[in-house]
Amino acid sequence: MTRVIRFYEHGGPDVLRIENIELSPPAQGEVQIRVKALGLNRAEALLRAGKYIETPTLPSGLGLEAAGIVEATGEGVVGFAQGDAISAVPPLSMVRWPTYGERINFPAEFVVKHPASLDWATAAAVWMPYLTAYGALINIAGLGKGEHVVVTAASSSVGLAAIQIANSIGAIPIAVTRTSAKRDALLEQGAAHVVVSGEEDLAARLSAIAGPEGARVVLDPVGGSIFEPLTAAMAREGILIEYGGLSNEPTPFPLFTALSKSLTLRGYLVHEITGNPARLEAAKRFILDGLASGALKPVIARTFEFDQIVEAHRYLESNEQLGKVVVRV
Repeated sequence: MTRVIRFYEHGGPDVLRIENIELSPPAQGEVQIRVKALGLNRAEALLRAGKYIETPTLPSGLGLEAAGIVEATGEGVVGFAQGDAISAVPPLSMVRWPTYGERINFPAEFVVKHPASLDWATAAAVWMPYLTAYGALINIAGLGKGEHVVVTAASSSVGLAAIQIANSIGAIPIAVTRTSAKRDALLEQGAAHVVVSGEEDLAARLSAIAGPEGARVVLDPVGGSIFEPLTAAMAREGILIEYGGLSNEPTPFPLFTALSKSLTLRGYLVHEITGNPARLEAAKRFILDGLASGALKPVIARTFEFDQIVEAHRYLESNEQLGKVVVRV
């Protein structure tokens, strides 16, 4: 028997339950992992609340990231052996392959032998933020040296990963945060500039920083009312990459700004990277090289125990954290 976390109805963190189940042996192409740590993501809170792009059959498991030790391999698996220290790349479906458990079966194609220098918590905090940021900034936007990039929700794990990736290639990250409480921390984390959207004129500040040409690249998971000032400060033929929808406000389409500047406003999911083997391999090389050099270093906001999963989800949704929320197993 092994303990897993599931929910039987949609709702807040309190719907999460810890249960004992019988785990089957790994199927063909899968590895069985003794989980040591979980990285939590907003997507899991959305699935739990019934607001995610997947609609689970209840009861459902959840979870996209984990790190641990290989316990067994299924038929056809090569390159992994019992005892290997690994971390899990977010799968195409967390309903099919949830990670919230003491032991899990997981597709080998989404398992990575991470650098030995990483502890379990750090290893569990790598793949979702860095793959998301890499796919948007490098693969899609082609961000280059000397370019300004605007990063909203900058204190999130993806936001911090984007700041680090931008710095690693010589770009200039402009962090956008809602209040001034995290301004100093974001500067310490490598933001070249910090704009406080709740206390400053967002468009005016961005334009003052990026200059009259504007910022070519914007990375945003929020939407809502900041869409118009963001696009107002963008460069001609710029690209705004939207990878979430955290705002509860309607998101207005900035028609005339988009027309006058020939803007690209693009929706994006990390599945564009994880679902394409060639893109995923390129992303893994970039990220592993960055981890090895120290240019990329996951930021852990707070660590919880497995039995504290409800409290961990409450903290995840509090917006208090700077970086990744991790659960030890």
